[in-house]
Amino acid sequence: MVSLFRCKICGDPYIGETKPSRCPFCGAYEGFMVEAKDYTETFDVELNEADKAMVEKALGVEISNAEFYSCAAEKTDDLEGKQLFKILGKVEAEHASIWRKILKLPKDALSKSDDCSTVNNDNLNESHRREDHAIEFYKQSAKDAKNKRVKQIFAALVQVETDHLKLSEERLK
Repeated sequence: MVSLFRCKICGDPYIGETKPSRCPFCGAYEGFMVEAKDYTETFDVELNEADKAMVEKALGVEISNAEFYSCAAEKTDDLEGKQLFKILGKVEAEHASIWRKILKLPKDALSKSDDCSTVNNDNLNESHRREDHAIEFYKQSAKDAKNKRVKQIFAALVQVETDHLKLSEERLK
Protein backbone atom coordinates (compact mmCIF):
# COMPACT_ATOMS: atom_id res chain seq x y z
CA MET A 1 0.00 0.00 0.00
CA VAL A 2 1.30 3.45 -0.87
CA SER A 3 1.53 5.90 2.01
CA LEU A 4 2.31 9.56 2.50
CA PHE A 5 5.12 10.38 4.93
CA ARG A 6 6.50 13.72 6.15
CA CYS A 7 9.89 14.64 7.53
CA LYS A 8 9.78 16.26 10.98
CA ILE A 9 12.94 18.23 10.15
CA CYS A 10 12.24 19.75 6.71
CA GLY A 11 8.49 19.10 6.55
CA ASP A 12 8.63 17.76 3.00
CA PRO A 13 6.26 14.95 1.96
CA TYR A 14 7.36 11.59 0.59
CA ILE A 15 5.19 8.99 -1.17
CA GLY A 16 6.20 5.36 -0.80
CA GLU A 17 5.24 1.88 0.21
CA THR A 18 7.56 2.05 3.20
CA LYS A 19 9.08 4.79 5.28
CA PRO A 20 12.50 5.70 3.85
CA SER A 21 15.62 5.17 5.95
CA ARG A 22 16.49 8.84 5.34
CA CYS A 23 14.51 11.83 4.24
CA PRO A 24 15.17 12.02 0.49
CA PHE A 25 15.25 15.82 0.69
CA CYS A 26 17.18 16.86 3.81
CA GLY A 27 18.78 13.53 4.75
CA ALA A 28 17.28 13.36 8.26
CA TYR A 29 17.33 9.89 9.77
CA GLU A 30 14.36 7.51 9.65
CA GLY A 31 13.20 8.42 13.15
CA PHE A 32 12.21 11.83 11.82
CA MET A 33 9.98 10.34 9.10
CA VAL A 34 6.33 9.97 10.16
CA GLU A 35 3.05 9.26 8.46
CA ALA A 36 1.63 12.53 7.18
CA LYS A 37 -1.48 12.17 9.33
CA ASP A 38 0.80 12.25 12.41
CA TYR A 39 2.78 15.31 11.30
CA THR A 40 2.35 18.72 12.85
CA GLU A 41 3.99 21.71 11.16
CA THR A 42 6.58 23.21 13.51
CA PHE A 43 8.33 26.05 11.73
CA ASP A 44 6.47 28.87 13.45
CA VAL A 45 8.70 29.20 16.50
CA GLU A 46 9.65 32.03 18.84
CA LEU A 47 13.36 32.81 18.71
CA ASN A 48 15.32 34.70 21.32
CA GLU A 49 18.14 36.86 19.99
CA ALA A 50 20.85 34.23 20.55
CA ASP A 51 18.87 31.48 18.80
CA LYS A 52 18.02 33.83 15.95
CA ALA A 53 21.71 34.67 15.49
CA MET A 54 22.61 30.96 15.38
CA VAL A 55 19.85 30.24 12.86
CA GLU A 56 20.95 33.16 10.68
CA LYS A 57 24.54 31.89 10.77
CA ALA A 58 23.32 28.37 9.92
CA LEU A 59 21.43 29.77 6.93
CA GLY A 60 24.63 31.42 5.72
CA VAL A 61 26.61 28.18 6.15
CA GLU A 62 24.04 26.19 4.18
CA ILE A 63 23.76 28.72 1.37
CA SER A 64 27.54 28.89 1.04
CA ASN A 65 27.85 25.11 1.03
CA ALA A 66 25.02 24.68 -1.49
CA GLU A 67 26.67 27.20 -3.82
CA PHE A 68 30.06 25.48 -3.44
CA TYR A 69 28.59 22.06 -4.19
CA SER A 70 26.70 23.38 -7.20
CA CYS A 71 29.95 24.80 -8.57
CA ALA A 72 31.87 21.59 -7.83
CA ALA A 73 29.17 19.49 -9.54
CA GLU A 74 29.72 21.48 -12.72
CA LYS A 75 33.49 21.81 -12.67
CA THR A 76 35.01 18.76 -11.02
CA ASP A 77 37.01 16.40 -13.23
CA ASP A 78 35.44 13.17 -11.89
CA LEU A 79 32.08 11.73 -12.97
CA GLU A 80 31.23 10.24 -9.57
CA GLY A 81 32.37 13.49 -7.95
CA LYS A 82 29.94 15.43 -10.15
CA GLN A 83 27.07 13.24 -8.91
CA LEU A 84 28.17 13.40 -5.28
CA PHE A 85 28.47 17.19 -5.34
CA LYS A 86 25.14 17.51 -7.16
CA ILE A 87 23.22 15.66 -4.44
CA LEU A 88 25.14 17.37 -1.64
CA GLY A 89 24.21 20.71 -3.19
CA LYS A 90 20.54 19.75 -3.23
CA VAL A 91 20.64 18.59 0.40
CA GLU A 92 22.43 21.74 1.56
CA ALA A 93 19.89 23.88 -0.32
CA GLU A 94 17.15 21.99 1.51
CA HIS A 95 18.89 22.72 4.81
CA ALA A 96 18.92 26.40 3.88
CA SER A 97 15.20 26.11 3.18
CA ILE A 98 14.63 24.79 6.72
CA TRP A 99 16.35 27.81 8.24
CA ARG A 100 14.43 30.17 5.92
CA LYS A 101 11.16 28.65 7.20
CA ILE A 102 12.26 29.18 10.81
CA LEU A 103 13.27 32.78 10.04
CA LYS A 104 10.09 33.32 7.97
CA LEU A 105 12.13 34.35 4.92
CA PRO A 106 11.08 33.80 1.31
CA LYS A 107 12.75 31.17 -0.84
CA ASP A 108 15.70 32.64 -2.69
CA ALA A 109 17.53 31.27 -5.68
CA LEU A 110 21.14 30.36 -5.05
CA SER A 111 23.81 32.57 -6.51
CA LYS A 112 26.32 31.21 -8.98
CA SER A 113 29.68 30.51 -7.42
CA ASP A 114 33.09 29.93 -8.96
CA ASP A 115 34.57 29.12 -5.57
CA CYS A 116 35.54 25.54 -6.44
CA SER A 117 38.18 23.61 -8.32
CA THR A 118 38.23 21.49 -11.43
CA VAL A 119 40.27 18.94 -9.44
CA ASN A 120 38.03 16.45 -7.65
CA ASN A 121 40.39 15.89 -4.69
CA ASP A 122 40.62 19.64 -4.09
CA ASN A 123 36.81 19.79 -3.96
CA LEU A 124 36.70 16.75 -1.66
CA ASN A 125 39.16 18.44 0.69
CA GLU A 126 37.10 21.64 0.64
CA SER A 127 33.95 19.59 1.22
CA HIS A 128 35.60 17.94 4.21
CA ARG A 129 36.60 21.32 5.65
CA ARG A 130 33.12 22.77 5.16
CA GLU A 131 31.32 19.76 6.64
CA ASP A 132 33.67 19.65 9.62
CA HIS A 133 33.00 23.35 10.25
CA ALA A 134 29.23 22.84 9.99
CA ILE A 135 29.29 19.85 12.34
CA GLU A 136 31.23 21.71 15.04
CA PHE A 137 28.98 24.77 14.76
CA TYR A 138 25.80 22.66 14.79
CA LYS A 139 26.94 20.56 17.77
CA GLN A 140 27.60 23.70 19.79
CA SER A 141 24.36 25.30 18.61
CA ALA A 142 22.38 22.18 19.57
CA LYS A 143 23.79 22.56 23.09
CA ASP A 144 23.30 26.32 23.31
CA ALA A 145 19.89 26.76 21.65
CA LYS A 146 17.04 27.52 24.02
CA ASN A 147 14.22 26.79 21.56
CA LYS A 148 13.42 23.07 21.59
CA ARG A 149 12.62 22.95 17.86
CA VAL A 150 15.82 24.76 16.87
CA LYS A 151 17.79 22.42 19.13
CA GLN A 152 16.12 19.42 17.39
CA ILE A 153 17.00 20.69 13.92
CA PHE A 154 20.62 21.38 14.83
CA ALA A 155 20.97 17.89 16.34
CA ALA A 156 19.41 16.23 13.29
CA LEU A 157 21.66 18.16 10.92
CA VAL A 158 24.76 17.11 12.89
CA GLN A 159 23.88 13.53 11.90
CA VAL A 160 23.34 14.44 8.25
CA GLU A 161 26.48 16.57 7.96
CA THR A 162 28.49 13.77 9.62
CA ASP A 163 27.35 11.48 6.81
CA HIS A 164 28.53 14.09 4.30
CA LEU A 165 31.90 14.23 6.04
CA LYS A 166 32.21 10.44 5.81
CA LEU A 167 31.51 10.58 2.08
CA SER A 168 34.46 12.90 1.49
CA GLU A 169 36.69 10.95 3.90
CA GLU A 170 36.03 7.67 2.05
CA ARG A 171 36.91 9.23 -1.28
CA LEU A 172 40.07 10.91 -0.01
CA LYS A 173 41.61 7.60 1.13
